[in-house]
Amino acid sequence: MKLDRLKELRHFRPGKTWIILGVALAIGGLAAFAASRYLNTRVEAIEARAKGKTTQVVVAKVDIARGVKLDNTNVAIRNVPNEFSHSVAVTPDDFPRVDGQALAYPVKAGEMILWGLMETQKAPTFSARVEAGRRAMTVPVDEINSISGLLEPGDMIDLIATVDQNGKKLTFPLLQRVHVLATGQRQVDDAAGDKHQYTTVTIDTSPTQAQNLIVARELGKLTALLRNPEDEQPIGAEVNDLASLLGMQTKPKAPGGGGQARRAVPVIYGNSKVPPEALYLRRTGGRAIVNPGEAGATPVSQPAQPASTDAAGTITTTIGMR
Repeated sequence: MKLDRLKELRHFRPGKTWIILGVALAIGGLAAFAASRYLNTRVEAIEARAKGKTTQVVVAKVDIARGVKLDNTNVAIRNVPNEFSHSVAVTPDDFPRVDGQALAYPVKAGEMILWGLMETQKAPTFSARVEAGRRAMTVPVDEINSISGLLEPGDMIDLIATVDQNGKKLTFPLLQRVHVLATGQRQVDDAAGDKHQYTTVTIDTSPTQAQNLIVARELGKLTALLRNPEDEQPIGAEVNDLASLLGMQTKPKAPGGGGQARRAVPVIYGNSKVPPEALYLRRTGGRAIVNPGEAGATPVSQPAQPASTDAAGTITTTIGMR
């Protein structure tokens, strides 16, 4: 039997189908071997990179929508290989700078937080430069008051006021060591030698100084004197209450001062007809006269009977029946 089978195999001639099948099996074997070698190589490369250096970055813990502020509840820290770490990714050391800031673009869970995804902060307003309790006031200037346009933000100046008081010119230091905040719309000092045109200067004052400055600006002229920042020597006494200095505020009379107060008393007449204004008298030089504040009033002579004065200083006049 074995000899017969060997004879058959010796006389076997493979057909076309067998040839194709053999070639397909060979190609399949080669492809499987190549794929196995490639996968093994990739696994080894990934394992080698995993054992290399990594960088900690801040990633989104959950999906974060646009406008949501970052905090510890929606972000986490993840170790990322250096090859896959983004150069502008936010690191844990930088997180305090973005904590509480909103995102300008949405971020998926697991994605790194990049600086370019954050909303840009608005530039601080000019009022933020004014300290608490201080006031920024703008005053107009000309070629002389601007020191020929050489006045710069950050300079120290003295303001001298010149007012007309009873036909005479009165000049006095109004403000001293005043800090210039801005010249025109320029808030910072530019390169030296650049000349700028401006017609206003914004200075730093207290509320009281601002009031005095307004009064002086309305009544007279202001002149600016440029001062060395290290010069602290005053040039006379600074005016604290300009309105009182110029006599614009009237002082109320002190109670009980300046003589006896006027006390009006009613006078009872008989059947005679007198004007209503004659019913109110005041004491002046021993006579009872009509209060001059009433229009059309006429003096009334003191009656024959003497007037008596009580302890309170009130004059009591008795007029007899006619």
